[in-house]
Amino acid sequence: MRRRVCFLAIAFLLVPLLGAQEAEQSQPDAQQSQPGQEQKPTLGPSPESPERRPGPGTASVIDYGKLSRIRSIYIERIDNALSDKLVETVGKLGAFKIASKPQDADAIMSGSCLESRRLKRLHSEVFIADRAGGSIWQDNIYRPFSPPSLQRAVNETAQLVADHLKESLNEAERK
Repeated sequence: MRRRVCFLAIAFLLVPLLGAQEAEQSQPDAQQSQPGQEQKPTLGPSPESPERRPGPGTASVIDYGKLSRIRSIYIERIDNALSDKLVETVGKLGAFKIASKPQDADAIMSGSCLESRRLKRLHSEVFIADRAGGSIWQDNIYRPFSPPSLQRAVNETAQLVADHLKESLNEAERK
């Protein structure tokens, strides 16, 4: 009886060690050739992975049909003068006529642009909705500021929103 208990104890101790040794040997050679470099766990495919969805990374299209039918858009006031920059950049796209009143527009762009002085970053959320309030498109952008100024971060954000909107419009035309 005592021998059986000792044998089981040894078996329970050796099996995990042997399993770890086999797992270490089955790793790819690229990882073994670089000692000290650890692979970190990820929550999804790598940015270089072909599995990643093409198109704007931070923009989401809720309704492709409505997005492709927008001809005029009204841009509501957004903090840090982001709305003024969006009027310029979205107007340069040529895809929409910028309306001066919400009643004259097919869709309304609204959002927020908040700076965090402690984190030194700008967080912007931009939404496009139809006049009834139905969601069509949205984009979330984080931009650092201070080395670049806050105004430069706002300008970059407006350009990114316009670029993402253009990509989403191209994607909507393909569908």
